[in-house]
Amino acid sequence: IAEKIKNYRTAPFDARFPNTNQTRNCFQNYLDFHRCNKALSAKDQDVAPCDWYQRVYKSLCPMSWVAKWDDQIENGSFPGKI
Repeated sequence: IAEKIKNYRTAPFDARFPNTNQTRNCFQNYLDFHRCNKALSAKDQDVAPCDWYQRVYKSLCPMSWVAKWDDQIENGSFPGKI
């Protein structure tokens, strides 16, 4: 995993999202990052593997969306299940 993160350039092809529009891919990687952090933190494990999801969503998602989602998580109004 560390090698993949080190060599990371941009989001790789994901067969779940074959179309040009990458909105769902962006949102799914944002969810996966937060779910990964939550799951590994609950087990007192290193959350470094979650960095992959963060790098992917940061390369795909507009930062205004990420800021909005972060605010929603803080306010308890985020629509996704984390």
